[in-house]
Amino acid sequence: MNCKHFGTCGSCAIFELEYQQELADKKERVLGLLSPFGVKELEVFWASESHYRARSEFKIWHDESGANYAMGRLDKKGATNIEECPKVIEPIEWRMKLLLDAINSSEALKRRIFSVEFLATTTDECLITMIYHRKLDEEWEVEARALEKLLDASIMGRSRKQKVILSREFVTEKLFIDGQNYLYRHYESGFTQPNPVVNIKMIEWAIKQAKKIGKGDFLESYCGLGNFTIPLSKQFNRVLATEISKRSIKAANENCELNGVSNIEFIRLASEEMTQALNKTREFRRLKDVDLDSYSFSTVLVDPPRAGLDMNTIKLISNIENIIYISCNPQTLARDLVELTKTHTIEDSAIFDQFPHTHHVESGVFLCRDSIFIG
Repeated sequence: MNCKHFGTCGSCAIFELEYQQELADKKERVLGLLSPFGVKELEVFWASESHYRARSEFKIWHDESGANYAMGRLDKKGATNIEECPKVIEPIEWRMKLLLDAINSSEALKRRIFSVEFLATTTDECLITMIYHRKLDEEWEVEARALEKLLDASIMGRSRKQKVILSREFVTEKLFIDGQNYLYRHYESGFTQPNPVVNIKMIEWAIKQAKKIGKGDFLESYCGLGNFTIPLSKQFNRVLATEISKRSIKAANENCELNGVSNIEFIRLASEEMTQALNKTREFRRLKDVDLDSYSFSTVLVDPPRAGLDMNTIKLISNIENIIYISCNPQTLARDLVELTKTHTIEDSAIFDQFPHTHHVESGVFLCRDSIFIG
């Protein structure tokens, strides 16, 4: 990626290596963590070196020249103004300068703004959230509505205890996955996979594993807005998916409707609560209409946060024949595999480079229960 701020802006920590060498280093790092569990090779799914991020956040820094986009410095010494960010996808990139010019041309838009968030799609939809240290008034709303037309985007305003939605608070992404188009409604402030191209590769890798099974019901924890759930639902009879965020559950149900999927039950439960419910150690009022005993799970998918899985969840999924584990932290994945490989064997593994020029890397392993443990 060619960026004038390489080496100064802290958003990209790796700026001296060629991308292929960066990929090789990431593969070697993850392989070193997984090799004690019998992994000898990793499938590598890479990204474009630029224009890969569909969501981005920028500070707004005010100085004598006006308002500027800013990011934290690589050396951790404050922030630096930036004039470009080639890692964002084109629907964000072309709007960035027009937005900043509009902010600097309008006192109503500029006064006490301190941050801007972009959420975009590969089909050029864009939601822009402007965040302020002041209450937003009618003058701001008039200027922001004009800005919506200028940028062909949805604008939202936020300040303390205030949210102003001018048109809508989501974008609708269209992704072509495993030979079929899927629609996903992505809400402002909700979690979405930031790299749509690599996200498709992650989902298709999980589908490839599911096709090897082709039976039973499917359990998913940390399902989010149904990113994996909806495409994988085609491979199973019924699906039970859990997520703690109310906003994500709302989006997941809407996404089911958008895609005409009817074999999924989305339930608002934390991972620990899911374990308690399935083990019948605790009753939940929100499950009063869900017959947990009617499910026969052949496969579970977990996509936990960086902290990985808790021990009770590990014990629960160890009783399920097939496990698809998507990880955003290879260290905690390796930690959890110490327990999971006591009952299961890793049959396939991969890395997904969602964030070029950073040390971050996503991993995936597919585990099958050893025959001696199948009752």
